[in-house]
Parts: sequence; C-alpha cells; structure tokens
Amino acid sequence: MAKCIDITDKLSFDKNPALIIKGRKFMVNADAGTMLEIIGLFKEGSSDTESTIAAYEKLFSEKDRNEIKKMRLPFKDLMIVIQTAMDLIQGEEDQGEQ
Repeated sequence: MAKCIDITDKLSFDKNPALIIKGRKFMVNADAGTMLEIIGLFKEGSSDTESTIAAYEKLFSEKDRNEIKKMRLPFKDLMIVIQTAMDLIQGEEDQGEQ
C-alpha cells in the first residue's frame, strides 16, 4: 500500500478575508482557484487595464462591486482597493487586521 499522509491540520479552511472601506466590509474571494486565475491574467500578456478589470471582477462579488461603485472612488483609489485585495489573498497584507 502506498504511503498516505493526512495534512488536514496544516491547511487553512478560514473564511474569505475582507477589506473595510468607510466602515463597510467587502469580502475578497480568496480561494486558490481565483488566485491562480488572477496570476494567469497578468502573465497572459493582456494589457494591464484588461487584467486589472478581470481581477477586480474575480476578487469581489457583483453586489460588492456595485457598492464600491456607489462610493465613486477616484481611479487611483480603486487601484489601491484592487492591489490591497490581491496582497491580502497572497498573504502580504498584515496591517490593519481586525
């Protein structure tokens, strides 16, 4: 019989992380499949704008995107939201945790 190793205790089954903007919580899709798709977007050679829009659509639900749209953020600020969400699911964002 082949060797089997149970790695369940090494895995994280936490819920999706969230960003808080103006006191409102926005869930970030953090599953591995989504992250791999986002990484692929930026490696496929499509324009940065196309990749960013596609990443935004994968990171946030349609409901949350509509709420973010209602905030009427400047483009620069929207880019900060997207980049922070990407950093968060890559495990690079530790500041401001609640």
